[in-house]
Amino acid sequence: MRRARSLAVVSGVAVLALAAAACGSGGGEGAAPAATTSGSGAPAAKPLDGVTIEVAAKWTGEEQANFQKVLQAFQDKTGAKVTYASTGEDTGAYLGPRIEGGNPPDIAMLPQPGLLQQYAEEKALKPLSSEVQAEIDKNYTPYWKELGSADGQVYGVLVKAAHKSLIWYRTQAFEDAGVQPPTDWAGLVSTAQTVADSGTPPFSLCGASGWTLTDLFENVYLSTAGPENYDKLSKHEIPWTDPTVGTALTKMAEIVGKQEFVLGGSSGALQTDFPTCVTAVYGQKKAAMVIEADFVAASATESGATVGQDARFFPFPAAGDTNPVVLGGDIAVALKDSKGAMALLAYLASVEGGSVWAKQPGYLSANRNVSPDNYPSEVTKQLAQTIIDAGEDVRYDMSDLAPSAFGATDGKGEWKVLQDFLRNPTDVKGTQEALEAEAEKAWK
Repeated sequence: MRRARSLAVVSGVAVLALAAAACGSGGGEGAAPAATTSGSGAPAAKPLDGVTIEVAAKWTGEEQANFQKVLQAFQDKTGAKVTYASTGEDTGAYLGPRIEGGNPPDIAMLPQPGLLQQYAEEKALKPLSSEVQAEIDKNYTPYWKELGSADGQVYGVLVKAAHKSLIWYRTQAFEDAGVQPPTDWAGLVSTAQTVADSGTPPFSLCGASGWTLTDLFENVYLSTAGPENYDKLSKHEIPWTDPTVGTALTKMAEIVGKQEFVLGGSSGALQTDFPTCVTAVYGQKKAAMVIEADFVAASATESGATVGQDARFFPFPAAGDTNPVVLGGDIAVALKDSKGAMALLAYLASVEGGSVWAKQPGYLSANRNVSPDNYPSEVTKQLAQTIIDAGEDVRYDMSDLAPSAFGATDGKGEWKVLQDFLRNPTDVKGTQEALEAEAEKAWK
């Protein structure tokens, strides 16, 4: 399931680029000084001439090629030579033997914060230098610095984001029902009823892929309970039997609890994985909406839809006082304490590095100072602006912050309990008790 999601991320946001943009140098401050010219007119030595840096990440294809354009800009600026190693889909399986063998890459891109915590406990990570931390302090909200920290040390920075607070819709289905994208939760429920009355099931749910249900819960919970409680629940500092969880589940039931709202009813949804649920909306045209992240675009395009025309999205509507913005993404860490590694991390955390990357398709930044104007399409500009507008309230995917036994295992933990809730959305209390029992086991 995680592999399917990762592959979708690789190609998904890339298709959002509806028009090419001219590539140029990014604005803002970089971490490493540019080369100067000697008195004789010949270029002076660059600050990292002769330095080799190895970067490991799971990206392949176009996503890798776009990242290597960022690395090339860094090399041109500093004189360093950067090599790229593909970890494959299982980053931990690749890095583990290299760390144990004493030959880790200089920098690795971790797809889950849990890996950062694990490697920090194993003393495999190097604390970020003051220069890197200065870039983080300038360009990121304090939440992201905390996310990249363990035991009071800062080890990582979120350099690439996935936007998980979206609801995609089929334009024709909305036109046939005479509805517009809703702006709040009551409007979403009302819109769903109108679409259902028009003869089209409003939602195609990917219930067989348990992580999509955690994404739905996280958006509702962040909106109804607020960022502070979201942080507490993600660390199991409050129990899943807390009333705030019950409130979120009750809100969810307003959608998943109505059989007429769900394509195939709950039993059909539980047999539908991602991206099949997207195909049901845009290929088979059996439903109107799918609740998932920016990488829906890849599957919609494969189904023959045109993003921005047949396939559009609206921000996940507020179910409470907070407009939810939940991100996934990749965290860059150093496994070697070298001048080159820290210089590259500082560059990736800077406005300049983020702006170079933002000009490539398939990228979103949590860096609040990377202007949306850098992005190559109106779609990605809009997504980037929602991240900036959310300010201090942006949060990372809660299930990816939890122990994998609870938040990232097919058929177990939160995935299974929320699937059971989809079967019986009236049992809010029983669902909370089951979630808490699973959480207690996982956090031990």
